[in-house]
Amino acid sequence: MDERRWNRALVTGGAGFVGSHLCERLLAEGTQVCCADNLVTGSRANVAHLEGHPGFSFVEADVSAPGSLEAVPGPVDLVLHLACPASPADYLRLPIETLEVGSGGTRAALELALRDGARFLLASTSEVYGDPLEHPQREEYWGNVNPIGPRSVYDESKRFAEALVTAYRRARGCDTSIVRIFNTYGPRMRAGDGRAVPTFIRQALDGEPLTVAGDGSQTRSLTYVDDTVDGIVALAASGRPGPVNIGGGEETTMLDLARHIVDLTGSASVIRFVDRPADDPARRRPDTARARRELGWQPRVGREEGLKRTVEWFARSALL
Repeated sequence: MDERRWNRALVTGGAGFVGSHLCERLLAEGTQVCCADNLVTGSRANVAHLEGHPGFSFVEADVSAPGSLEAVPGPVDLVLHLACPASPADYLRLPIETLEVGSGGTRAALELALRDGARFLLASTSEVYGDPLEHPQREEYWGNVNPIGPRSVYDESKRFAEALVTAYRRARGCDTSIVRIFNTYGPRMRAGDGRAVPTFIRQALDGEPLTVAGDGSQTRSLTYVDDTVDGIVALAASGRPGPVNIGGGEETTMLDLARHIVDLTGSASVIRFVDRPADDPARRRPDTARARRELGWQPRVGREEGLKRTVEWFARSALL
């Protein structure tokens, strides 16, 4: 595998959950980082500990707005495009903005990469598989997506972004890659962002009922954020185009996850079942053979350890 290293990277959405961890990793490996974020769902607090680093800079910018990336001091040799609302609560609240960042925002980031001759990586998602009819999901699977359902603003935004990235590679010769990220969790998630892990942890720590959708039999494959970042960095360095699935192989039901978090927190919370959202996928687990074969990647942090670290972070944050 080509082990490329970078002088200077742009991370769009760098003040978000995964983006902030990625900025941190790149800086630790000696790469200068420009973090661009409009702070709609990200937070300056996520990168506050990086602000004094001589290799770090922050630009408040909406990548969907024409000319916004002109504020990025260049040149860069790596562009990592993570900007996008990622939780259902956010993209349902911001449907037009979600579609715009997948279209215009992706194009703006691609144009910057093309201008500087930079490597480009799109952070796509397992949501491109929709409610999958294939299990586990291989990168060759085209998905089962409702194009006009409530989740479509996110699903189709990412599917269009993948098509645009591929077109820039084929038609413009841009050095691009696509990573499909499965359910990632860890420190710096927002307690109220609507995703299962932070929601269950907050409810358990507060002694509230844990709200499990439907009967809780739907599954997800959780990946600790450090492992996700490992996969992103490995794909960027490999020179390969992807798409590559990055996700945990340990599938769990939402009911089992809720019970596990109650046990980890020592909470007296009970389980309360609520209506299941429209188009909520029944099963989700990646086939990661390509990641293992092409990147030498596999998750290292087990669910027990990852959840313990995440619970501890949320407990500490509640005291601040």
